[in-house]
Amino acid sequence: MKKEVLVIEDDPDIVELLRIHLEDLECNVYSALTGTNGLEMAEKGKYDLIILDLMLPEIDGLEICKSIRAQKVYTPVLMLTAKVEEIDKVVGLETGADDYMTKPFSVREFISRVKAIFRRVHMIEEQSKESKKKLEYKGLHIDLDKRKVVYEENVISLTPKEFDLLVLMASHPGRSYKRDELLNLVWGYEFSGYEHTVNSHVNRLRAKVEPDVNNPQFILTTWGIGYKFNDE
Repeated sequence: MKKEVLVIEDDPDIVELLRIHLEDLECNVYSALTGTNGLEMAEKGKYDLIILDLMLPEIDGLEICKSIRAQKVYTPVLMLTAKVEEIDKVVGLETGADDYMTKPFSVREFISRVKAIFRRVHMIEEQSKESKKKLEYKGLHIDLDKRKVVYEENVISLTPKEFDLLVLMASHPGRSYKRDELLNLVWGYEFSGYEHTVNSHVNRLRAKVEPDVNNPQFILTTWGIGYKFNDE
């Protein structure tokens, strides 16, 4: 079955370049040249991937990403930008983007990133079929189908990456994950040098789910390795 991909990019030449290579990957490609049109299409359509430029007319890519995530749209987002500062990459990922590429980029790298996202989504879908639909631990309830997290009757709002991190670790309590391993499993791609992104996401996740951030009872640090979900 073909994948449905939305490209939100104001440069027609880049849109056409991406279209050619996405169609080679058996994708149906839809496009928008402004942030306003792109946001409208993202909200109304059902896609397997959204490729989103950061600098757009009318509404920028970060605002589009924030908006669709706020509406519980969990479509993977690959963000594109001409900005090269490291902080821009981190902000893009923490806003809810699944991956990040800086222009100019090679076609080979682009194809590799897209394939990695599709593989990660497929892996999560297969794991969901095989695993329990709900996870529970000491008042923390995780509904995999609804992507809903509740702690002691309080609904907790998580970003897609925070939810994926929580589900991965809660599905394998006691198993310690290295930071680069979490990057590969949750983001679907090896972000060399971006292990601090995991630290940031874990800290934000703890702030939302832990009753006492200074004394976590769910997500524990495994010193010298990374993190694990409590199995005691």
